[in-house]
Amino acid sequence: MTIQYLVTHNGGFHADELLSSVVLTRLHPDAELKRTRASEWITPAEGRVIYDVGRDYDAGRGIFDHHQKDAPLRDDGQPFSSFGLVWRHFGRDYLRALDVPDADIEEIHRAFDQDFVLPIDLLDNGAVSPAVAGPLSGLTLPMLLESLKPVFDDPAPDADDRAFDRALVIARAFVEAAIARKASRRRADGVVRQAIAQAGQGRVLELPMGMPYRSAIVASGADHLLFVVHPRDGGDWALTGIRVDDDGFGLRADLPAEWAGLTDEALEQASGVKGARFCHNARFIAVASDRDAILQMARIAVDKAA
Repeated sequence: MTIQYLVTHNGGFHADELLSSVVLTRLHPDAELKRTRASEWITPAEGRVIYDVGRDYDAGRGIFDHHQKDAPLRDDGQPFSSFGLVWRHFGRDYLRALDVPDADIEEIHRAFDQDFVLPIDLLDNGAVSPAVAGPLSGLTLPMLLESLKPVFDDPAPDADDRAFDRALVIARAFVEAAIARKASRRRADGVVRQAIAQAGQGRVLELPMGMPYRSAIVASGADHLLFVVHPRDGGDWALTGIRVDDDGFGLRADLPAEWAGLTDEALEQASGVKGARFCHNARFIAVASDRDAILQMARIAVDKAA
């Protein structure tokens, strides 16, 4: 069946139907997006998908609302917004449309649902408050997207629709960037696992380029690793610590205290390594001019950490 219309409500918009529109317009680029509450449009019919309006949820009839009395819930009892419902039914096709490899679709679909979709669902339903973000509450994605609404005294009759169209472009950029990061992380995991196997019981992991590495290190049980080295775009090399957890800044091992904040000749003198260029004052990254120099610094850092 060809989808001719994507139907959601008019007026002020929220993140859930805006993000739902990102998915649906990618899958049905030729469909007309109609923002309306007219009963003849928000009633299921052939050739249309209705979302965040209509007070019904029936995937078979193409309607995905969550405002009705018996609103749909996830298996764990947490509420859906229209975005969660659309992602549940269309997310895998959306990932295929973005050329995500088939082998990665289920994992990325699950991860994106948990990391991105669920927070939108919870905020939209009032299950959590933006206040949980503290002083950053106004900078959460839903709040930023809603800040793109027209000002209250804009007299133009199409002000809301024009604002929605502008916000849709921005929302799409966030969604597609998040998907691209998750897909790239899956690719990186394969490279990192291979490098771990090559490193054996060594304490330093050498990678062919900068990439996400912590998740693969943890999943591989490579607890012996302390540092990572890799070339950088400018031709020099980096030496970095490995975070203890995703949310904190603690490292399995810090770089030597005597290197902190030093550059060039001062760092060469402190480290004894010709080509040492920089060490961050927080001791989580150092840079050297070439591979030999960075591996020397890595060996010293391992010895100091022992």
